Amino acid sequence: MTVHKHLIIRAEVTNPPTDQKWAEQWIEELIVKIGMIKCAGPISAYVNVVGNKGLTIAAIIESSHIVMHVWDEPNPSLIQFDVYTCGPLDTNIVFNELKQFDIIKLEYKYLD
Repeated sequence: MTVHKHLIIRAEVTNPPTDQKWAEQWIEELIVKIGMIKCAGPISAYVNVVGNKGLTIAAIIESSHIVMHVWDEPNPSLIQFDVYTCGPLDTNIVFNELKQFDIIKLEYKYLD
């Protein structure tokens, strides 16, 4: 039986990721830590448009996707993070990995 887990996070942070290569590696490592299998990506793009500056990283995993959007202009910066899987998901691993961005406010929804 397939399960569906969807974790949607909105985090205000003071140390947002801005380097594409670093962020892609971070997503690669997160995929392994949460026990998923990568199918494609991660790919990233940095948008350098005033009012919308930031980084987007996406990866397709065997059971769905992981996407992170970062807006680094505002203070605090904003991260929107999304993990969808058709398998088990240990949300504590995701929350612990996000701590390195120095979260000052975190909101999330977990659809199980």
